[in-house]
Amino acid sequence: MLMYEKQRTVRREISLSGTGLHTGNNCTMTFKPAPPDHGVEFIRADLPGSPGVIADIDHVVDISRGTTLQDGEAKVYTVEHVLAALAGLQIDNMIVELDNNEPPVGDGSAKPYVDKLLEAGIENQDADKVYLEIDTPMSLNEPERGIDLVVTPSDELRITFMIDYKNPALGTQYTTCVDLEKEFVEEFAPARTFCFLSEVESLKEAGLIKGGSLGNAIVIYDSDLGQVEVDRIRKVLDLKEKAFVGKTGIINDVPLRFYNEPVRHKTLDLLGDLFLIGVPFKGHVLAARSGHKANVALAREMRDLYQKKKIARQYGSGRSKAFFDIDAIQNIMPHRYPFLLIDRIIDLEPDKRVVAIKNVTINEPFFQGHFPNHPIMPGVLILEAMAQAGGILLLNAIDDPQSKVVYFLSIDNAKFRQPVIPGDQLRFELEMHAFRRGNCKMSGQAFVEDKLVASADFLARVIDR
Repeated sequence: MLMYEKQRTVRREISLSGTGLHTGNNCTMTFKPAPPDHGVEFIRADLPGSPGVIADIDHVVDISRGTTLQDGEAKVYTVEHVLAALAGLQIDNMIVELDNNEPPVGDGSAKPYVDKLLEAGIENQDADKVYLEIDTPMSLNEPERGIDLVVTPSDELRITFMIDYKNPALGTQYTTCVDLEKEFVEEFAPARTFCFLSEVESLKEAGLIKGGSLGNAIVIYDSDLGQVEVDRIRKVLDLKEKAFVGKTGIINDVPLRFYNEPVRHKTLDLLGDLFLIGVPFKGHVLAARSGHKANVALAREMRDLYQKKKIARQYGSGRSKAFFDIDAIQNIMPHRYPFLLIDRIIDLEPDKRVVAIKNVTINEPFFQGHFPNHPIMPGVLILEAMAQAGGILLLNAIDDPQSKVVYFLSIDNAKFRQPVIPGDQLRFELEMHAFRRGNCKMSGQAFVEDKLVASADFLARVIDR
């Protein structure tokens, strides 16, 4: 499969108008070129100051019946089909300007957006793409809902999707996408959204599908009441168009565009939700019965993995298998002998958790006086080493961390459970609980093998060096 190695955007502005699926609001949406590394930004041109929201996982605020993004006053509903169009066309940078809060639903597929983008033209930019490459399998499971998502290493982006509904019109369906360049525009973009007749009333009562119609969704019959139920739902929705049970199990016997159109649309949704990682990825996604909630949870895990790899690439020396070896640590930390008290970082979840190693040897200078003939590592230095590991946690929380220094304001609930002696290997595990206005709260534990030897809570402040 062709994966464009250069970033891409649209060649010229182009617009389309229509009604939003859930809000029912009329909206004109304009695709505009954006510079390299800008990402995709939705702009609310109808609001004062035209605020925007970047399309990434950090700005997802609702996934109940679609994916909603928000940043301050800028809120945009049901963006997944727009993002699927961008993902399928391998577009990296775009300004999507709207004069209301929800993109036009079109026919319930990504095809209207894809057609407009192709009409405007797509061009390569003078900047390389950065990919998230999956090198070890990762998974997300929800056994109670029968949902399984697995991502395995692959040289290209691939998706295999399976749905299994106990409904004659659907049954078990399967599809696979192995080549976006060859397959997306014709084989996946036209796949329309679908729902069951039994869902329609509850969606209406929830204040949703105000712009829904039989022209922008496939409605699948799943009642035993026949035409009576269809007529009742039609009145609930105040539909002017006719509606009948049909012979295919689909209301009005609407012909499918593909024999397995529903699972192809699920693949489309998955593409759009995984666009929220913020970078394209190379991996094979195997999905079973997944929806927006699970898709977004997977995107969050993949985004965390990307941030982790980004930091390792930025600071790691590449000389060892450690996340950060001592060379990388010295590039980050201002501490030096005899007060640099961590040797390796073996794991890091940006803004969340860090695991660090300190090898305790008899050559430590403090053992000369603490204590002669009975060497014990001072508790205050265990806390200092733990705090140094905590400083690494701030790498992704601040700009230009090499120009900053961390001052610890308080240490609370410090406990020492057993002595640390020469030959021990200390493992520090710290978690960040809050980071606001330069102040950080974290808690840490120190282990020797599997035994907890010390713990404490920290409050730190980041200042310029």
